[in-house]
Amino acid sequence: MTGSRVLNRALRSKIMSASEAAALIPAGSNVGMSGFTGSGYPKEVPAALAERINALHADGFDFKISVWTGASTAPELDGALAAVDGIEMRLPYQSDPACRARINAGQMDYIDIHLSHVAQFVWFGFFGKLDVAVVEVAGVLEDGRLVPATSIGNNKTWLDQADKIILEVNNRINPAMEGMHDIYYGTALPPHRKPIPLVTPSDRIGEPYFRCDPSKIIGIVETHAYDRNSAFTPPDETSRLIAGHILEFLAHEVKKGRMPENLLPLQSGVGNTANAVMAGLEQGPFENLTAYTEVLQDGMLHLLKRGKMNFASATAFSLSPEAVDDFNRDVEFYRERVLLRPQEISNHPEVIRRLGVIAMNGMIEADIYGNVNSTHIRGSSIMNGIGGSGDFARNAYLSFFMTPSTAKNGQLSCIVPMVSHVDHTEHDVQVIVTEQGLADLRGLTPKQRAKVIIQNCSHPSYRPALQAYYERSLRESPGRHTPHMLNEAFSFIQSWKAEKAAMEVEKAIHSGLAATKVPA
Repeated sequence: MTGSRVLNRALRSKIMSASEAAALIPAGSNVGMSGFTGSGYPKEVPAALAERINALHADGFDFKISVWTGASTAPELDGALAAVDGIEMRLPYQSDPACRARINAGQMDYIDIHLSHVAQFVWFGFFGKLDVAVVEVAGVLEDGRLVPATSIGNNKTWLDQADKIILEVNNRINPAMEGMHDIYYGTALPPHRKPIPLVTPSDRIGEPYFRCDPSKIIGIVETHAYDRNSAFTPPDETSRLIAGHILEFLAHEVKKGRMPENLLPLQSGVGNTANAVMAGLEQGPFENLTAYTEVLQDGMLHLLKRGKMNFASATAFSLSPEAVDDFNRDVEFYRERVLLRPQEISNHPEVIRRLGVIAMNGMIEADIYGNVNSTHIRGSSIMNGIGGSGDFARNAYLSFFMTPSTAKNGQLSCIVPMVSHVDHTEHDVQVIVTEQGLADLRGLTPKQRAKVIIQNCSHPSYRPALQAYYERSLRESPGRHTPHMLNEAFSFIQSWKAEKAAMEVEKAIHSGLAATKVPA
Protein backbone atom coordinates (compact mmCIF):
# COMPACT_ATOMS: atom_id res chain seq x y z
CA MET A 1 0.00 0.00 0.00
CA THR A 2 2.99 2.30 -0.51
CA GLY A 3 1.79 5.73 -1.59
CA SER A 4 -1.85 4.96 -0.80
CA ARG A 5 -3.91 7.83 0.56
CA VAL A 6 -6.10 5.38 2.46
CA LEU A 7 -4.38 5.75 5.83
CA ASN A 8 -7.00 3.94 7.91
CA ARG A 9 -5.76 0.35 8.24
CA ALA A 10 -9.20 -1.21 8.62
CA LEU A 11 -10.50 0.45 5.47
CA ARG A 12 -7.59 -0.71 3.31
CA SER A 13 -9.27 -4.10 3.09
CA LYS A 14 -12.13 -2.40 1.22
CA ILE A 15 -9.91 -1.32 -1.72
CA MET A 16 -11.09 -2.89 -4.97
CA SER A 17 -11.39 -2.30 -8.69
CA ALA A 18 -13.97 0.03 -10.22
CA SER A 19 -15.75 -2.96 -11.75
CA GLU A 20 -15.99 -4.69 -8.39
CA ALA A 21 -17.34 -1.51 -6.81
CA ALA A 22 -19.86 -0.98 -9.61
CA ALA A 23 -21.18 -4.51 -9.04
CA LEU A 24 -22.19 -3.43 -5.51
CA ILE A 25 -24.76 -0.94 -6.86
CA PRO A 26 -28.13 -2.67 -7.34
CA ALA A 27 -30.69 -1.88 -10.00
CA GLY A 28 -33.34 0.61 -8.94
CA SER A 29 -31.03 2.33 -6.46
CA ASN A 30 -31.07 5.99 -5.59
CA VAL A 31 -27.39 6.88 -5.93
CA GLY A 32 -25.90 10.13 -4.64
CA MET A 33 -22.74 10.97 -6.57
CA SER A 34 -20.23 13.71 -5.95
CA GLY A 35 -19.55 16.36 -8.56
CA PHE A 36 -20.28 19.99 -9.24
CA THR A 37 -19.64 21.72 -12.60
CA GLY A 38 -17.08 19.19 -13.74
CA SER A 39 -15.06 18.98 -10.55
CA GLY A 40 -14.89 16.37 -7.81
CA TYR A 41 -16.98 13.74 -9.59
CA PRO A 42 -16.13 10.00 -9.38
CA LYS A 43 -13.95 9.15 -12.36
CA GLU A 44 -14.09 5.36 -12.68
CA VAL A 45 -17.06 3.77 -10.89
CA PRO A 46 -19.75 5.42 -13.10
CA ALA A 47 -17.94 4.30 -16.26
CA ALA A 48 -17.59 0.77 -14.91
CA LEU A 49 -21.25 0.80 -13.94
CA ALA A 50 -22.17 1.92 -17.47
CA GLU A 51 -20.24 -1.03 -18.91
CA ARG A 52 -22.08 -3.38 -16.58
CA ILE A 53 -25.46 -1.88 -17.47
CA ASN A 54 -24.71 -2.13 -21.18
CA ALA A 55 -23.82 -5.80 -20.82
CA LEU A 56 -26.97 -6.51 -18.80
CA HIS A 57 -29.13 -4.71 -21.35
CA ALA A 58 -27.57 -6.85 -24.10
CA ASP A 59 -28.64 -9.93 -22.15
CA GLY A 60 -32.18 -8.62 -21.83
CA PHE A 61 -32.04 -7.33 -18.27
CA ASP A 62 -33.44 -3.90 -17.40
CA PHE A 63 -31.09 -1.94 -15.17
CA LYS A 64 -31.43 1.72 -14.25
CA ILE A 65 -30.60 3.90 -11.27
CA SER A 66 -31.60 7.37 -10.14
CA VAL A 67 -28.65 9.77 -10.02
CA TRP A 68 -28.46 12.66 -7.54
CA THR A 69 -25.48 15.01 -7.66
CA GLY A 70 -24.46 18.51 -6.61
CA ALA A 71 -24.87 19.97 -10.11
CA SER A 72 -23.52 19.07 -13.55
CA THR A 73 -20.72 16.52 -13.73
CA ALA A 74 -18.83 15.17 -16.75
CA PRO A 75 -19.06 12.74 -19.69
CA GLU A 76 -17.47 10.03 -17.53
CA LEU A 77 -20.53 10.14 -15.27
CA ASP A 78 -23.64 11.67 -16.83
CA GLY A 79 -22.62 10.95 -20.40
CA ALA A 80 -21.55 7.36 -19.80
CA LEU A 81 -24.70 6.40 -17.89
CA ALA A 82 -27.06 8.24 -20.24
CA ALA A 83 -25.45 6.63 -23.29
CA VAL A 84 -26.44 3.16 -22.07
CA ASP A 85 -29.91 4.25 -20.91
CA GLY A 86 -28.88 3.65 -17.31
CA ILE A 87 -30.53 6.64 -15.61
CA GLU A 88 -34.16 6.44 -14.53
CA MET A 89 -34.24 9.88 -12.92
CA ARG A 90 -31.72 12.71 -12.61
CA LEU A 91 -31.51 15.68 -10.23
CA PRO A 92 -30.84 18.56 -9.60
CA TYR A 93 -28.90 20.03 -12.58
CA GLN A 94 -27.29 18.64 -15.71
CA SER A 95 -25.52 19.96 -18.78
CA ASP A 96 -24.60 16.76 -20.61
CA PRO A 97 -25.83 16.49 -24.24
CA ALA A 98 -26.74 12.81 -23.91
CA CYS A 99 -28.69 13.47 -20.70
CA ARG A 100 -30.45 16.44 -22.25
CA ALA A 101 -31.40 14.42 -25.31
CA ARG A 102 -32.95 11.62 -23.28
CA ILE A 103 -34.80 14.04 -20.99
CA ASN A 104 -36.31 15.91 -23.93
CA ALA A 105 -37.18 12.65 -25.67
CA GLY A 106 -39.13 11.53 -22.59
CA GLN A 107 -36.72 8.67 -21.88
CA MET A 108 -35.30 10.01 -18.63
CA ASP A 109 -37.11 11.71 -15.76
CA TYR A 110 -35.58 14.93 -14.50
CA ILE A 111 -36.25 17.04 -11.41
CA ASP A 112 -34.90 20.57 -11.77
CA ILE A 113 -34.80 22.26 -8.36
CA HIS A 114 -32.99 25.04 -6.54
CA LEU A 115 -29.56 23.81 -5.47
CA SER A 116 -30.08 25.02 -1.90
CA HIS A 117 -33.11 22.73 -1.60
CA VAL A 118 -31.44 19.43 -2.49
CA ALA A 119 -29.79 18.55 0.81
CA GLN A 120 -32.74 19.49 2.97
CA PHE A 121 -35.19 17.67 0.68
CA VAL A 122 -33.08 14.53 1.06
CA TRP A 123 -33.04 14.96 4.84
CA PHE A 124 -36.83 15.49 4.77
CA GLY A 125 -37.22 12.23 2.82
CA PHE A 126 -38.99 13.91 -0.10
CA PHE A 127 -37.09 11.80 -2.68
CA GLY A 128 -37.14 8.52 -0.84
CA LYS A 129 -34.22 6.63 0.66
CA LEU A 130 -30.67 7.24 -0.52
CA ASP A 131 -29.31 3.76 -1.11
CA VAL A 132 -25.72 4.33 -2.20
CA ALA A 133 -23.26 7.23 -2.24
CA VAL A 134 -20.32 7.34 -4.66
CA VAL A 135 -18.04 10.16 -3.54
CA GLU A 136 -14.61 11.29 -4.67
CA VAL A 137 -12.24 12.36 -1.90
CA ALA A 138 -8.57 13.33 -1.73
CA GLY A 139 -7.73 10.93 1.07
CA VAL A 140 -8.81 8.91 4.10
CA LEU A 141 -7.17 9.82 7.41
CA GLU A 142 -6.03 7.35 10.06
CA ASP A 143 -9.15 8.03 12.13
CA GLY A 144 -11.48 7.53 9.13
CA ARG A 145 -12.24 11.17 8.40
CA LEU A 146 -12.24 12.05 4.70
CA VAL A 147 -10.25 14.79 2.98
CA PRO A 148 -12.62 16.54 0.52
CA ALA A 149 -11.78 16.94 -3.16
CA THR A 150 -12.19 19.87 -5.58
CA SER A 151 -15.91 20.21 -4.97
CA ILE A 152 -18.12 19.79 -1.92
CA GLY A 153 -21.63 20.02 -3.37
CA ASN A 154 -23.99 17.68 -1.51
CA ASN A 155 -21.30 15.23 -0.42
CA LYS A 156 -21.84 15.80 3.31
CA THR A 157 -25.50 14.85 2.91
CA TRP A 158 -24.71 11.82 0.72
CA LEU A 159 -22.23 10.51 3.30
CA ASP A 160 -24.67 11.11 6.16
CA GLN A 161 -27.79 9.76 4.49
CA ALA A 162 -26.67 6.87 2.29
CA ASP A 163 -27.07 3.31 3.51
CA LYS A 164 -23.85 2.29 1.73
CA ILE A 165 -20.84 4.28 0.56
CA ILE A 166 -18.28 3.78 -2.20
CA LEU A 167 -15.28 6.10 -2.12
CA GLU A 168 -13.04 7.06 -4.99
CA VAL A 169 -9.73 8.24 -3.52
CA ASN A 170 -8.07 10.38 -6.19
CA ASN A 171 -4.33 10.80 -5.66
CA ARG A 172 -4.19 13.25 -8.57
CA ILE A 173 -5.63 15.96 -6.28
CA ASN A 174 -3.00 18.26 -4.85
CA PRO A 175 -2.55 17.14 -1.21
CA ALA A 176 -1.82 20.75 -0.22
CA MET A 177 -5.54 21.47 -0.70
CA GLU A 178 -6.13 19.90 2.68
CA GLY A 179 -7.52 22.59 4.96
CA MET A 180 -9.27 24.54 2.17
CA HIS A 181 -12.66 23.08 3.10
CA ASP A 182 -15.24 24.12 5.69
CA ILE A 183 -17.79 21.39 6.38
CA TYR A 184 -20.55 22.70 8.63
CA TYR A 185 -22.35 20.16 10.82
CA GLY A 186 -24.60 22.64 12.61
CA THR A 187 -27.70 22.35 10.43
CA ALA A 188 -30.80 20.68 11.86
CA LEU A 189 -34.32 19.86 10.78
CA PRO A 190 -37.26 22.09 11.73
CA PRO A 191 -38.23 22.97 14.42
CA HIS A 192 -34.69 22.73 15.78
CA ARG A 193 -32.88 24.96 13.31
CA LYS A 194 -30.54 27.66 14.55
CA PRO A 195 -29.00 30.66 12.75
CA ILE A 196 -25.95 29.88 10.61
CA PRO A 197 -23.05 31.77 12.26
CA LEU A 198 -21.55 33.14 9.08
CA VAL A 199 -21.26 36.93 8.74
CA THR A 200 -18.37 37.38 6.28
CA PRO A 201 -17.30 35.21 3.31
CA SER A 202 -14.07 34.26 5.11
CA ASP A 203 -15.71 32.95 8.29
CA ARG A 204 -14.80 29.35 9.11
CA ILE A 205 -17.75 27.75 10.85
CA GLY A 206 -17.11 24.04 10.34
CA GLU A 207 -14.41 21.42 9.95
CA PRO A 208 -11.87 20.74 7.18
CA TYR A 209 -12.93 17.07 6.84
CA PHE A 210 -15.99 14.91 6.26
CA ARG A 211 -17.13 12.68 9.07
CA CYS A 212 -18.05 9.20 7.87
CA ASP A 213 -19.32 6.06 9.55
CA PRO A 214 -16.73 3.49 8.41
CA SER A 215 -19.22 0.64 8.73
CA LYS A 216 -21.17 2.06 5.78
CA ILE A 217 -18.15 2.01 3.43
CA ILE A 218 -18.48 -1.04 1.17
CA GLY A 219 -15.77 -0.24 -1.34
CA ILE A 220 -12.84 2.06 -2.06
CA VAL A 221 -11.41 2.66 -5.53
CA GLU A 222 -8.07 4.39 -5.91
CA THR A 223 -7.86 6.66 -8.94
CA HIS A 224 -5.44 9.03 -10.63
CA ALA A 225 -7.47 11.27 -12.93
CA TYR A 226 -7.99 14.94 -13.66
CA ASP A 227 -11.28 16.80 -13.38
CA ARG A 228 -13.05 17.95 -16.54
CA ASN A 229 -11.22 21.23 -16.97
CA SER A 230 -12.55 23.04 -20.03
CA ALA A 231 -10.82 26.01 -21.59
CA PHE A 232 -12.80 29.23 -21.74
CA THR A 233 -12.96 31.17 -24.97
CA PRO A 234 -11.66 34.73 -24.65
CA PRO A 235 -14.41 37.31 -24.00
CA ASP A 236 -15.94 38.51 -27.25
CA GLU A 237 -17.19 42.02 -27.91
CA THR A 238 -20.71 41.17 -26.72
CA SER A 239 -19.43 39.83 -23.39
CA ARG A 240 -17.17 42.84 -22.93
CA LEU A 241 -20.05 45.22 -23.55
CA ILE A 242 -22.27 43.40 -21.04
CA ALA A 243 -19.46 43.48 -18.49
CA GLY A 244 -18.89 47.17 -19.14
CA HIS A 245 -22.54 48.02 -18.46
CA ILE A 246 -22.43 46.12 -15.17
CA LEU A 247 -19.19 47.73 -14.00
CA GLU A 248 -20.45 51.20 -14.87
CA PHE A 249 -23.62 50.50 -12.91
CA LEU A 250 -21.69 49.25 -9.86
CA ALA A 251 -19.55 52.40 -9.91
CA HIS A 252 -22.75 54.46 -10.00
CA GLU A 253 -24.13 52.57 -6.99
CA VAL A 254 -20.95 53.26 -5.02
CA LYS A 255 -21.11 56.94 -5.96
CA LYS A 256 -24.72 57.06 -4.76
CA GLY A 257 -23.64 55.59 -1.42
CA ARG A 258 -25.71 52.44 -1.85
CA MET A 259 -22.75 50.11 -1.35
CA PRO A 260 -19.17 50.41 -0.05
CA GLU A 261 -16.19 51.15 -2.26
CA ASN A 262 -15.13 47.50 -2.19
CA LEU A 263 -18.68 46.54 -3.25
CA LEU A 264 -20.49 43.65 -1.56
CA PRO A 265 -19.69 39.92 -1.91
CA LEU A 266 -19.91 38.82 -5.55
CA GLN A 267 -21.73 35.80 -6.94
CA SER A 268 -21.24 34.92 -10.55
CA GLY A 269 -22.68 32.17 -12.71
CA VAL A 270 -20.56 29.98 -14.96
CA GLY A 271 -19.51 31.06 -18.44
CA ASN A 272 -17.57 33.45 -20.60
CA THR A 273 -19.70 36.49 -19.78
CA ALA A 274 -19.12 35.89 -16.07
CA ASN A 275 -15.37 35.70 -16.70
CA ALA A 276 -15.59 38.91 -18.76
CA VAL A 277 -17.11 40.68 -15.75
CA MET A 278 -14.27 39.37 -13.58
CA ALA A 279 -11.73 40.58 -16.17
CA GLY A 280 -13.36 44.01 -16.06
CA LEU A 281 -13.13 44.07 -12.28
CA GLU A 282 -9.46 43.18 -12.55
CA GLN A 283 -8.87 46.33 -14.62
CA GLY A 284 -11.36 48.47 -12.73
CA PRO A 285 -11.12 50.74 -9.70
CA PHE A 286 -12.53 48.37 -7.07
CA GLU A 287 -10.19 46.95 -4.42
CA ASN A 288 -10.48 44.49 -1.50
CA LEU A 289 -13.27 42.54 -3.19
CA THR A 290 -14.82 39.39 -1.79
CA ALA A 291 -16.90 36.60 -3.30
CA TYR A 292 -19.65 34.40 -1.90
CA THR A 293 -20.58 32.18 -4.80
CA GLU A 294 -21.14 28.60 -5.98
CA VAL A 295 -18.30 28.16 -8.44
CA LEU A 296 -14.80 29.58 -8.56
CA GLN A 297 -13.74 30.24 -12.16
CA ASP A 298 -10.57 31.58 -13.75
CA GLY A 299 -11.62 35.20 -13.35
CA MET A 300 -11.85 35.04 -9.58
CA LEU A 301 -8.51 33.26 -9.32
CA HIS A 302 -6.98 36.11 -11.32
CA LEU A 303 -8.54 38.67 -8.97
CA LEU A 304 -7.12 36.83 -5.97
CA LYS A 305 -3.71 36.54 -7.58
CA ARG A 306 -3.60 40.24 -8.50
CA GLY A 307 -4.60 41.28 -5.01
CA LYS A 308 -7.90 42.83 -6.19
CA MET A 309 -9.93 40.21 -4.28
CA ASN A 310 -9.16 39.27 -0.69
CA PHE A 311 -11.26 36.15 -0.24
CA ALA A 312 -13.61 33.82 -2.12
CA SER A 313 -16.10 31.30 -0.72
CA ALA A 314 -17.60 28.68 -3.05
CA THR A 315 -18.62 25.03 -3.22
CA ALA A 316 -16.56 23.99 -6.28
CA PHE A 317 -13.93 24.95 -8.81
CA SER A 318 -14.56 25.23 -12.55
CA LEU A 319 -11.18 26.04 -14.06
CA SER A 320 -9.42 25.97 -17.40
CA PRO A 321 -6.32 23.75 -17.71
CA GLU A 322 -4.12 26.85 -17.44
CA ALA A 323 -5.87 27.95 -14.25
CA VAL A 324 -5.50 24.45 -12.78
CA ASP A 325 -1.75 24.63 -13.37
CA ASP A 326 -1.61 28.04 -11.70
CA PHE A 327 -3.67 26.79 -8.76
CA ASN A 328 -1.44 23.78 -8.21
CA ARG A 329 1.72 25.89 -8.42
CA ASP A 330 0.43 28.32 -5.79
CA VAL A 331 -2.00 26.19 -3.80
CA GLU A 332 -0.59 27.42 -0.48
CA PHE A 333 -1.39 31.00 -1.55
CA TYR A 334 -4.96 30.10 -2.52
CA ARG A 335 -5.53 27.96 0.58
CA GLU A 336 -5.38 31.12 2.67
CA ARG A 337 -7.89 32.92 0.43
CA VAL A 338 -10.41 30.27 -0.64
CA LEU A 339 -12.94 28.14 1.23
CA LEU A 340 -15.09 25.38 -0.25
CA ARG A 341 -18.36 24.74 1.60
CA PRO A 342 -21.35 22.40 1.19
CA GLN A 343 -23.79 23.83 -1.32
CA GLU A 344 -26.51 23.95 1.33
CA ILE A 345 -24.32 26.69 2.89
CA SER A 346 -22.87 28.31 -0.25
CA ASN A 347 -26.43 28.72 -1.58
CA HIS A 348 -28.25 29.27 1.68
CA PRO A 349 -30.86 32.06 1.43
CA GLU A 350 -30.24 33.16 5.02
CA VAL A 351 -26.54 33.72 4.39
CA ILE A 352 -27.00 35.32 0.96
CA ARG A 353 -29.47 37.82 2.41
CA ARG A 354 -27.26 38.58 5.42
CA LEU A 355 -24.13 39.20 3.34
CA GLY A 356 -25.94 41.35 0.77
CA VAL A 357 -24.59 39.44 -2.21
CA ILE A 358 -24.38 40.95 -5.70
CA ALA A 359 -25.76 38.16 -7.92
CA MET A 360 -24.89 37.95 -11.62
CA ASN A 361 -26.46 35.11 -13.62
CA GLY A 362 -27.15 34.24 -17.23
CA MET A 363 -30.50 33.64 -18.85
CA ILE A 364 -32.05 32.35 -22.06
CA GLU A 365 -34.62 35.12 -22.44
CA ALA A 366 -36.44 37.88 -20.57
CA ASP A 367 -39.77 39.46 -21.35
CA ILE A 368 -40.65 43.12 -21.45
CA TYR A 369 -41.94 43.03 -17.86
CA GLY A 370 -38.82 41.46 -16.37
CA ASN A 371 -39.72 37.78 -16.08
CA VAL A 372 -36.75 35.52 -16.85
CA ASN A 373 -36.45 32.10 -18.45
CA SER A 374 -33.14 30.46 -17.67
CA THR A 375 -33.92 26.79 -18.34
CA HIS A 376 -36.19 26.03 -21.32
CA ILE A 377 -36.21 26.33 -25.10
CA ARG A 378 -39.65 27.14 -26.53
CA GLY A 379 -41.23 26.49 -23.15
CA SER A 380 -40.87 22.71 -23.11
CA SER A 381 -37.35 21.49 -23.89
CA ILE A 382 -34.92 21.70 -20.98
CA MET A 383 -31.50 23.16 -21.59
CA ASN A 384 -29.58 22.64 -18.33
CA GLY A 385 -31.51 23.70 -15.23
CA ILE A 386 -32.06 26.54 -12.80
CA GLY A 387 -28.95 25.73 -10.79
CA GLY A 388 -28.34 28.22 -8.01
CA SER A 389 -29.56 31.31 -9.83
CA GLY A 390 -32.86 31.31 -7.95
CA ASP A 391 -31.16 30.91 -4.58
CA PHE A 392 -29.14 34.05 -5.24
CA ALA A 393 -31.59 36.15 -7.27
CA ARG A 394 -34.37 35.95 -4.71
CA ASN A 395 -32.13 36.85 -1.78
CA ALA A 396 -29.41 39.09 -3.23
CA TYR A 397 -28.89 42.76 -2.51
CA LEU A 398 -28.63 43.24 -6.27
CA SER A 399 -29.80 40.69 -8.82
CA PHE A 400 -28.47 40.92 -12.39
CA PHE A 401 -29.52 38.73 -15.31
CA MET A 402 -27.37 38.84 -18.43
CA THR A 403 -27.69 37.68 -22.04
CA PRO A 404 -26.82 38.77 -25.56
CA SER A 405 -29.83 40.54 -27.04
CA THR A 406 -30.18 37.93 -29.81
CA ALA A 407 -29.51 34.24 -30.36
CA LYS A 408 -29.08 31.95 -33.36
CA ASN A 409 -27.00 34.52 -35.24
CA GLY A 410 -29.67 37.15 -34.81
CA GLN A 411 -32.61 34.93 -35.77
CA LEU A 412 -34.12 35.11 -32.30
CA SER A 413 -34.63 37.99 -29.91
CA CYS A 414 -33.73 37.25 -26.29
CA ILE A 415 -36.09 40.04 -25.22
CA VAL A 416 -39.64 38.86 -25.94
CA PRO A 417 -43.21 39.97 -25.15
CA MET A 418 -43.74 37.02 -22.79
CA VAL A 419 -41.21 34.36 -21.80
CA SER A 420 -42.11 30.82 -22.79
CA HIS A 421 -41.15 29.53 -19.35
CA VAL A 422 -40.74 31.44 -16.07
CA ASP A 423 -37.91 30.59 -13.68
CA HIS A 424 -37.47 34.02 -12.08
CA THR A 425 -40.52 36.21 -11.79
CA GLU A 426 -40.40 39.98 -12.22
CA HIS A 427 -40.37 40.23 -8.41
CA ASP A 428 -36.88 38.69 -8.20
CA VAL A 429 -35.25 40.43 -11.17
CA GLN A 430 -33.73 43.82 -10.49
CA VAL A 431 -31.37 44.47 -13.40
CA ILE A 432 -31.38 43.09 -16.95
CA VAL A 433 -28.27 43.51 -19.09
CA THR A 434 -27.51 42.86 -22.75
CA GLU A 435 -24.78 44.26 -24.96
CA GLN A 436 -27.28 46.94 -25.97
CA GLY A 437 -27.57 48.36 -22.46
CA LEU A 438 -28.84 47.95 -18.93
CA ALA A 439 -32.34 48.18 -17.47
CA ASP A 440 -32.53 49.07 -13.77
CA LEU A 441 -35.95 47.77 -12.78
CA ARG A 442 -35.90 48.70 -9.11
CA GLY A 443 -38.94 50.67 -8.04
CA LEU A 444 -40.61 50.52 -11.46
CA THR A 445 -44.17 49.54 -12.29
CA PRO A 446 -44.76 46.91 -15.00
CA LYS A 447 -45.40 49.56 -17.66
CA GLN A 448 -42.28 51.46 -16.68
CA ARG A 449 -40.31 48.23 -16.82
CA ALA A 450 -41.54 47.49 -20.33
CA LYS A 451 -40.40 50.87 -21.61
CA VAL A 452 -36.90 50.67 -20.16
CA ILE A 453 -36.31 47.02 -21.14
CA ILE A 454 -37.43 47.59 -24.74
CA GLN A 455 -35.44 50.79 -25.07
CA ASN A 456 -32.25 49.73 -23.29
CA CYS A 457 -31.90 45.97 -23.77
CA SER A 458 -33.57 44.85 -27.01
CA HIS A 459 -31.70 44.60 -30.29
CA PRO A 460 -32.47 47.37 -32.80
CA SER A 461 -33.72 44.76 -35.27
CA TYR A 462 -36.47 43.70 -32.86
CA ARG A 463 -37.07 46.91 -30.96
CA PRO A 464 -39.78 48.31 -33.29
CA ALA A 465 -41.76 45.06 -33.13
CA LEU A 466 -41.53 44.93 -29.35
CA GLN A 467 -42.56 48.56 -29.08
CA ALA A 468 -45.48 47.97 -31.44
CA TYR A 469 -46.60 44.95 -29.40
CA TYR A 470 -46.49 46.98 -26.19
CA GLU A 471 -48.37 49.96 -27.65
CA ARG A 472 -51.08 47.73 -29.12
CA SER A 473 -51.39 45.96 -25.75
CA LEU A 474 -51.97 49.34 -24.11
CA ARG A 475 -54.72 50.18 -26.61
CA GLU A 476 -56.46 46.81 -26.50
CA SER A 477 -56.33 46.41 -22.72
CA PRO A 478 -56.44 49.97 -21.39
CA GLY A 479 -55.97 50.36 -17.67
CA ARG A 480 -54.64 46.85 -17.23
CA HIS A 481 -51.79 46.50 -14.74
CA THR A 482 -49.67 44.36 -17.09
CA PRO A 483 -50.93 44.88 -20.66
CA HIS A 484 -50.72 41.80 -22.90
CA MET A 485 -52.35 40.42 -26.00
CA LEU A 486 -52.43 36.77 -25.06
CA ASN A 487 -53.21 35.65 -28.59
CA GLU A 488 -49.96 37.26 -29.75
CA ALA A 489 -47.78 37.07 -26.63
CA PHE A 490 -45.63 34.27 -28.03
CA SER A 491 -45.43 35.68 -31.52
CA PHE A 492 -41.65 36.08 -31.36
CA ILE A 493 -41.27 32.42 -30.47
CA GLN A 494 -43.75 31.24 -33.09
CA SER A 495 -42.27 33.23 -35.96
CA TRP A 496 -40.72 31.48 -38.91
CA LYS A 497 -37.26 32.32 -37.60
CA ALA A 498 -38.11 30.67 -34.31
CA GLU A 499 -39.54 27.68 -36.14
CA LYS A 500 -36.25 27.32 -38.00
CA ALA A 501 -34.31 27.57 -34.76
CA ALA A 502 -36.62 25.02 -33.15
CA MET A 503 -35.99 22.63 -36.00
CA GLU A 504 -32.27 22.98 -35.37
CA VAL A 505 -32.81 22.21 -31.67
CA GLU A 506 -34.91 19.16 -32.51
CA LYS A 507 -32.30 18.02 -35.02
CA ALA A 508 -29.59 18.38 -32.39
CA ILE A 509 -31.69 16.41 -29.91
CA HIS A 510 -32.25 13.55 -32.33
CA SER A 511 -28.60 13.60 -33.39
CA GLY A 512 -27.68 13.19 -29.75
CA LEU A 513 -30.09 10.30 -29.43
CA ALA A 514 -28.62 8.63 -32.47
CA ALA A 515 -25.13 9.08 -31.09
CA THR A 516 -26.15 7.34 -27.88
CA LYS A 517 -27.90 4.53 -29.78
CA VAL A 518 -31.34 5.18 -28.37
CA PRO A 519 -34.08 3.20 -30.12
CA ALA A 520 -36.32 5.36 -32.27
